[in-house]
Amino acid sequence: MKCQFCDSPATVHLTDIINKKKHEVHICEACAREHDLIPDAKQELNVPALLQFLLNQKKGEKAKNEAIDLVCPHCGMKYAQFRTQGRLGCPKDYEVFRAALEPLLERIHRHVRHEGKVPRSVPLNPPVKSIEEMQQRIRDAVLEERYEEAARLRDLIRSMRTAE
Repeated sequence: MKCQFCDSPATVHLTDIINKKKHEVHICEACAREHDLIPDAKQELNVPALLQFLLNQKKGEKAKNEAIDLVCPHCGMKYAQFRTQGRLGCPKDYEVFRAALEPLLERIHRHVRHEGKVPRSVPLNPPVKSIEEMQQRIRDAVLEERYEEAARLRDLIRSMRTAE
């Protein structure tokens, strides 16, 4: 397809829908820049910087400002680097930058703790370390009407006591 203004190959294709009528324009990049339909290369948007600017306007701005000078002792990443790159350097960064990350995570995910699915390889009930902990789990299971789980734990406690 050729440009509608010159004979160069059309590389920019614009579609407008006005009053339920479709209007298409096919032009080359040079003509698109000439008619200010696409920005010059030096006018490119810095999306991470724009997002950070918008995020700073919301709650948690004070915590972020305080975190600006923080540096992770494990990987050496500065909070300012995270703000520009959008990626953390190591798992320790979550603790080091916690005050600034929590408002961000809460705004994005509506929680600061994982509330989603759990992989099948992870047991739903972590291993029990003591009989007292198992008794508390029995009480919780009964309150939640998980009687099979309560009975299983009761039997497990009995077998542990007879083994002693």
